[in-house]
Amino acid sequence: MGLDNVAVQWPRTGSFYEPVGPAGFPEFGELVDAPRIPAPTATLAGHIAKTGAVHATPYTELVDLLLGLQGVLYATDASAEDEDPVIDPDGCAWIAGGLERFVEAHRAYGDLVTFGTVGAVLRAAISAGRLAEQQLRWLDARLDGLRDDTGQVPQWSFPHTELVVLTRFYRRCADQGFAVYADF
Repeated sequence: MGLDNVAVQWPRTGSFYEPVGPAGFPEFGELVDAPRIPAPTATLAGHIAKTGAVHATPYTELVDLLLGLQGVLYATDASAEDEDPVIDPDGCAWIAGGLERFVEAHRAYGDLVTFGTVGAVLRAAISAGRLAEQQLRWLDARLDGLRDDTGQVPQWSFPHTELVVLTRFYRRCADQGFAVYADF
């Protein structure tokens, strides 16, 4: 099954969060039939349009790497504090902002997001900042930590447009004041 990030009303009323559902994401349905849209992008957009949720498992390592934390989409900070695993609207805005910066910077690297292009985008961003040498060592350690026991890198292969849709999901949640419930 994996991890789903489900858009929910914020704050909750009563014991449970009320799912937002498809009515909160009508523009995503339009992407499904857009010309020249890659199948993974159409699938993600269609799922969001039908359910108001994202199957987040494929993106967890990538989002964690981009945002520099662990368990971002699992809402582990809230879970550790004995709270529901929810990303509040401000957290959605933070995730969307990080993804937006990455998506924009990745345009120069083409239409396919891979482990190699992610590393290149991050290296370019870090090299231009303060403490670049220290941060590049941190990045290299993070990238090495994503290798499996045989030294193979993750086989990420996302169309750039798929990450644009993912970004728009979190931005939509932030802009509409929705939270995201991490459903395992």
